[in-house]
Amino acid sequence: MAAVSELPPGSRRLVTVRGRPIAVFNLEGEFYALINRCPHQGAGLCEGDVTGLITADGPGRYRISRKGEIIRCPWHGWEFDIRTGQSWCEPSRIRTRKYPVEVANGASLVKGPYLAETVAVSVEQDYVVVEV
Repeated sequence: MAAVSELPPGSRRLVTVRGRPIAVFNLEGEFYALINRCPHQGAGLCEGDVTGLITADGPGRYRISRKGEIIRCPWHGWEFDIRTGQSWCEPSRIRTRKYPVEVANGASLVKGPYLAETVAVSVEQDYVVVEV
């Protein structure tokens, strides 16, 4: 989990969910999560460069599209679509695991089944007064 304020658009954050390292990305206000492990040799994807999709229609003629939507493995440069986990190296058979992401109210996530006893507190002149 991470607060939305800790993940501004274009950023990423490594979190651990049930013992699994998960890379969470904010693409223009939409959140996506991938297992933080390249299927090639296990590099942490969260450490890789975020780039765009480079295509070419001939030698020396290339263009970059989908800027900020592709994560490149830091070890060997394998590229994955952040939105789908799809590989751009061998798209017919390789992908990284994608997880669903939702934005939820913080109070609903941290509220547990137990209540602690509360005590009234006030400030009078320069003293904190606890009323029991």
